[in-house]
Amino acid sequence: MKVRQFGAIAAASVIALSLTACGDSAKDSGGGGGGDFKIGIKFDQPGLGLKEGSSYTGFDVDVATYVAKELGHDAKDISWVQAPSAQRETLISTGQVKMVVATYSITDERKQKVSFAGPYFIAGQDLLVRSDESTITGPETLTGKRLCSVKGSTSAQKVKDKYPGVQLQEFGTYSECVAALVSKGVDALTTDNTILAGYASQDQYKGKLKVVGKTFSEERYGIGLKKGDKAMCEKVNTAIAKMISSGEWQKAVDKNLGPAGFKVDSATNPPKQDACA
Repeated sequence: MKVRQFGAIAAASVIALSLTACGDSAKDSGGGGGGDFKIGIKFDQPGLGLKEGSSYTGFDVDVATYVAKELGHDAKDISWVQAPSAQRETLISTGQVKMVVATYSITDERKQKVSFAGPYFIAGQDLLVRSDESTITGPETLTGKRLCSVKGSTSAQKVKDKYPGVQLQEFGTYSECVAALVSKGVDALTTDNTILAGYASQDQYKGKLKVVGKTFSEERYGIGLKKGDKAMCEKVNTAIAKMISSGEWQKAVDKNLGPAGFKVDSATNPPKQDACA
């Protein structure tokens, strides 16, 4: 009896230790930073939201850091959480993050699930192609072409609605689309011009890719918040307005988007924030 009892206790201890280890692993995966103020960003968008080792850089990262500081949270308080396009609403509604700053276009459909502060930037949808591509000059030339975009993005939906002759392929991330474009698995990639410029400027893709330069939408980047949190929305809007008026917004634009040769449309940027509902 004693031998059996000891064996049962030992087995239970092993199971408990295993579960504890698994729990820690799950907690640590997908996020960065040691703070308890969790912000969702993209991890694979150069110039906007990019994770390299334990470092997080990009315009969205700088905007999020500035806003968090205005809300009383230092950079060390922030824990960065990966926010793929198709998961952003879920991350907010389930409380896994306090906000999402991830090239998150404000749309009426998304407003049904989350609230938005902003916009803090206005971009436009464009196309990324291989440098030797001459037949794709805009969305109207995509008929019969293999076009890549990301599941859950407004870019993919707009192509579906407006250009039914396109062979649309939806991947999980834009970096997967870029890899497919370089390997000739697809003919073009579509998303916001800010994102495309960042990829085209990466060392491994310089000279291989180009942005077509013909935008065909207006993408108003907002900060996603819990649905109905008007008080938080107003605080975030105040922080965005202060970032713009102080000159810090322009510094962040120049630092993150300037190296890609990206030209900001001064007719729409910097934008004025919407009233919080």
